[in-house]
Amino acid sequence: MLTITRELRDAIVAHARADHPDEACGVVAGPEGSGRPERFVPMLNAARSPTFYEFDSGDLLKLYREMDDRDEEPVIVYHSHTATEAYPSRTDVSYASEPNAHYVLVSTAEGNGAEDPYEFRSFRIVDGVITEEDVQVVEAHQA
Repeated sequence: MLTITRELRDAIVAHARADHPDEACGVVAGPEGSGRPERFVPMLNAARSPTFYEFDSGDLLKLYREMDDRDEEPVIVYHSHTATEAYPSRTDVSYASEPNAHYVLVSTAEGNGAEDPYEFRSFRIVDGVITEEDVQVVEAHQA
């Protein structure tokens, strides 16, 4: 199960909405081995595409060096789908290289049934196998 603060969930959703119609992407880092998402790191979609995302290799290298210096790891790797449901594509699975990370997908596609629609789902992707997990949203003092 992914436990995430409302503030972090809302920041991920806001980034997805802001970058729409292009896919948004980013990382939420946390203390190594803790499984706690704490530091929101929105990234630039270098592909600038509504159907594909790609981290800028320089930005990603900088982020990994920064996380290493802070004894952090990527707890959440997120991106948005702008026209389809929040479920990993074959491309998403092929890029899933962090076996301990939660892969969060946000769909900003219309028709999710809400007035201000979005879909927020979390998955584990290990060796090409997708497993959806529950998401528990908590207030900051509970995290």
